[in-house]
Amino acid sequence: MIRPKRQEVDNRPLYQKIRTGIETQIMSGVLRPGDRIPFEHELMERYKCSRMTVNKALSALAAIGLISRQRRRGSFVTRPRIHMAALQIPDIREEIERRGHIYSLDLMGRNILGADTEGGAVMRIPPHGKLLSLRCVHLADGKPYAVEERFINLLAVPTARDADFSVTPPGTWLLAHVPWTEAEHRITAVAAAGEAELLNVPADKPCLALERWTWRDKESITYVRMIFHGDNFDLTARFVSATRTEDVFAAA
Repeated sequence: MIRPKRQEVDNRPLYQKIRTGIETQIMSGVLRPGDRIPFEHELMERYKCSRMTVNKALSALAAIGLISRQRRRGSFVTRPRIHMAALQIPDIREEIERRGHIYSLDLMGRNILGADTEGGAVMRIPPHGKLLSLRCVHLADGKPYAVEERFINLLAVPTARDADFSVTPPGTWLLAHVPWTEAEHRITAVAAAGEAELLNVPADKPCLALERWTWRDKESITYVRMIFHGDNFDLTARFVSATRTEDVFAAA
């Protein structure tokens, strides 16, 4: 007998649900730059809530640059402000294809984890939270290029649960669908070790590990650890002035 899928309870505050609903429409292209967001009284009626709750949701969207609020005119969609960290977040598929190689992806694992797991501790999600855990290998011309392990906070990004990451790389999908306001990177030199077989290199092969955390208004979005074949990775930063910084991620 096939049992119906259990619906998980969304315990987020209502203003976060309102924000996520509008944000999803913006990032998916349903609402485009220049489109008007429903008026506050319309959102109050739709969600059966107070003006204060609606105002908190719209203020959060304005804070991350997705909408602009204009007195007496309402709120309008702006261009999504995605790249805000000192080090640009790379789209690995775009980088590989830009260099003339054929990109492909091998999704090795996909699981839903609770907050009491290692991933929950890494991302510091609430006790009732859930994580989407992904493990995949990025390939260039059919050869292993990097191994990725990623956690996505499903409280912050509920639509990730239904995304097809066997077709679209997780990083590419997140850059297109989820705005963020803060990021932290850590790059270390490591041996291939446990990733050696997936990278098709000796266990003592020098590799580079890139770890990244991203947040949106202090809410954890994702954590990723990518292991690059040492011969396939370099990082270049070009600083133009004190008020303008250009950083280039280069994965050769």
